[in-house]
Amino acid sequence: MPEVSRFLGIVVRMYWDEHPPAHFHVEYGEAQAVFDIATLERVRGALPRRVQALVLQWAFEHRPELRANWERATAGEPIEPIAPLED
Repeated sequence: MPEVSRFLGIVVRMYWDEHPPAHFHVEYGEAQAVFDIATLERVRGALPRRVQALVLQWAFEHRPELRANWERATAGEPIEPIAPLED
């Protein structure tokens, strides 16, 4: 699964052959979760509370890029990296 971003031990990925709704996957150690891009709601999995807050902050800042990557991925095109969360 292509990596979209990596920061603070958090890895954000997006599959190229995904199903709607638009979403992204997050891994942090053994924890995994999936977030809806439109609502930023966690739709599956679980993350530590602090990690989830960081992911949501990052996703809010980069929502247009996440949407564009979703469009690329579903069209079978390569995704673009997205800048990590800044301190």
